[in-house]
Amino acid sequence: ALDKEGATVLLGMRKPDNFNCSEHDLSDNARPIALDMGTKESIEQSLPQLLEEELDMVVNNAGQLTGGLLEEQPLDDIYSMFQVNLVGLVHLTRALVPGMVQRGQGKIINNASVSGVMHLPCASTYAAAKTAVVAFTNSLNLELTGTGVSTLTLITPGIKTRMYDEISTLYGEHMDLSQLSSIPPEEYATKVIKAIKKDKLFYEPSGSVGFALWLARHTPGIFRKVGTMSFKR
Repeated sequence: ALDKEGATVLLGMRKPDNFNCSEHDLSDNARPIALDMGTKESIEQSLPQLLEEELDMVVNNAGQLTGGLLEEQPLDDIYSMFQVNLVGLVHLTRALVPGMVQRGQGKIINNASVSGVMHLPCASTYAAAKTAVVAFTNSLNLELTGTGVSTLTLITPGIKTRMYDEISTLYGEHMDLSQLSSIPPEEYATKVIKAIKKDKLFYEPSGSVGFALWLARHTPGIFRKVGTMSFKR
């Protein structure tokens, strides 16, 4: 979506050599670069190339999913998810903020989740990471006051991606997922572009998901009852 808006887009991915931009309807202004959020060392390896660029915008979009009863979640999966969803995000942002501040402009877009607000059973570790992303972005935004650099926190609903398809596998044994819904990535990307153009600090869905977010924030007792109705150990 950013490419279609005319931006020069660096697509961070683990295997850039296997990615063909033309096959994904991307212009010559888009190019893949090596970026693996999986370890501290792999991020450090990518930073010299990234720091050569005068980046106006950073979209922290990498994500992994964990789910199920806490005691049944593989420990390695938990560590990996926190690294990619939270620690790597903080690491990369920390490295790129100084250049933006020096130039006096920029926007950092962090993909959180409705799980960062709505804390449901079977989402203990994933919700913890996404809640931390919300808190980190809010605090960072205050630190950046007066610098010309701002943030955008995305409270992202269900998006029909490969990760979304993992929900039924990880959560389905203990949660009734019949009310679960999603939207296409292209539809959500359009909404994000609008939020960027309006220089919003926060974006979240409306409708039934928006109402659920309101319940979680303002009537936690009711939200707890609703959330546990569909859960079974």
